[in-house]
Amino acid sequence: MRTLDTNDWILLNSIIYKIHTMDNLDEMRMQLLEQIKMLIDFDSADFYLGSPNGENKLVSPIFYNCDDDMSDKYEELDYSRGILYSGKTLIYRETDIMSDEKRIETDYYKNVYRPNNWHYSLQMVLARNKEFVGCVTFYRTIGKDDFKYDDIFILDLIKDHLSFRLYKQKMSGNITGDKLSVNAAAEKYNLTRREQSVLKLLMAGKENTYICEELTITDNTLKKHVLNIYRKLGINNRVSLFKMIKEKE
Repeated sequence: MRTLDTNDWILLNSIIYKIHTMDNLDEMRMQLLEQIKMLIDFDSADFYLGSPNGENKLVSPIFYNCDDDMSDKYEELDYSRGILYSGKTLIYRETDIMSDEKRIETDYYKNVYRPNNWHYSLQMVLARNKEFVGCVTFYRTIGKDDFKYDDIFILDLIKDHLSFRLYKQKMSGNITGDKLSVNAAAEKYNLTRREQSVLKLLMAGKENTYICEELTITDNTLKKHVLNIYRKLGINNRVSLFKMIKEKE
């Protein structure tokens, strides 16, 4: 077992302090990945949040040395979804649940790992009160050794702090920590121009009748746009929308 020195403990203390005190959740998650890099050797990482409306899906990714949102592939191909949404906080290596020989033959490995030159991974599943709140996955490129139990030990020291922060954020109805402007939300969640226009009018407090007249659309079309906005933002009502989006730019 690795013995942590004074500098390691100081760094861990800094990580835990930022988990609880940084207002902006995205900034906190990025700084966490950057600081964990000084304690654990990895080449890439992603940090997803659990959907705020209780669905078993991944939202709002933060990336370290990778920039592709592969949540759709995770949902479709990942053979560990049962572990991910179990409602338990867990830290495990991919090789702990499947032999390396079988793993490299899976569609998940072929479609997610191989295109990114990854081979081994270490995953931290975060949950509180039996509710999934997020997951962090660390990757090592082909040619490197697998993660060690020492790496699991380090993540074990911060997992409960991180689970508590994400759960608290989720219960507040604002998973990102700071409200987004309409323009920022449109860019981040790939809203269409029409969806952005609808969102802007909703945030201005306009009634449905006014929005339909302003955009020359039917009430049913408006409802479809609103549902698409909710789906893309990972929410299911206007209360959550106003908690997530700024009323003024």
